[in-house]
Amino acid sequence: MPRVVHFEVHADDPDRAARFYAELLGWRFDKWEAAEYWLVTTGPDAERGVNGGMVRRRGPAPAERQPVNAFVCTVEVPDLDDRLARAAELGAELAVPKAAIPGVGWLAYIKDTEGNVLGLMQPDPSA
Repeated sequence: MPRVVHFEVHADDPDRAARFYAELLGWRFDKWEAAEYWLVTTGPDAERGVNGGMVRRRGPAPAERQPVNAFVCTVEVPDLDDRLARAAELGAELAVPKAAIPGVGWLAYIKDTEGNVLGLMQPDPSA
């Protein structure tokens, strides 16, 4: 069955976006010299997850209150409340407040410094 093997973040300011994700989630960004593109490492290859890339946005940023018109990635975090607070400190906005997904965990959505929507999920079977 086909699986997602790569994601891509579009950013008006790639340096700002890289700082945001590095500080919030510990991701590593490596500039690819062949093009204006950054390789994103989200964790060790032995761990479950997907790595991706970042590119300078080539069109307008997402409009306020616009319906989501792309895939939204959700990142598993150990403490959702902590990451939501840290995201706000780093300039993110809350897009959808924390809610229980029964039997799965706690989920919230933020808008990163570039206006992209990102899901944050804390596993918790008792949610």
